[in-house]
Amino acid sequence: MSKFRVYHYPQCSTCKKALKWLSAHDIAVELIDIVKQPPSKRELREALASAEVPLKKLFNTSGVSYREGKFGERLATMSEAEALDALAADGKLIKRPLLLGKGLALVGFDEAAYRSKLS
Repeated sequence: MSKFRVYHYPQCSTCKKALKWLSAHDIAVELIDIVKQPPSKRELREALASAEVPLKKLFNTSGVSYREGKFGERLATMSEAEALDALAADGKLIKRPLLLGKGLALVGFDEAAYRSKLS
């Protein structure tokens, strides 16, 4: 099985739960600090298609960057390209963890989703 890339924030409790789950299930991952090295616009576009979620689901709606950037109001009028540019520029805007694999993307940590997609 191929290794998954996991964009995470080391201090994030949800990320820690996801990494603990992945470790307990012997799933190999490459850890990438989402703040120091956010995913590229291309990776985000692929994640959006693979995760089959609305664009807003890629955003960390409870984060400071989201609130300070007024994305709650702005997102409705932004193009997909503009939204992906904003995400690629600020890892704190992205809902985490973000797990990427070949044809697979999981946004956030939902144990049932991890179990169904990774087991």
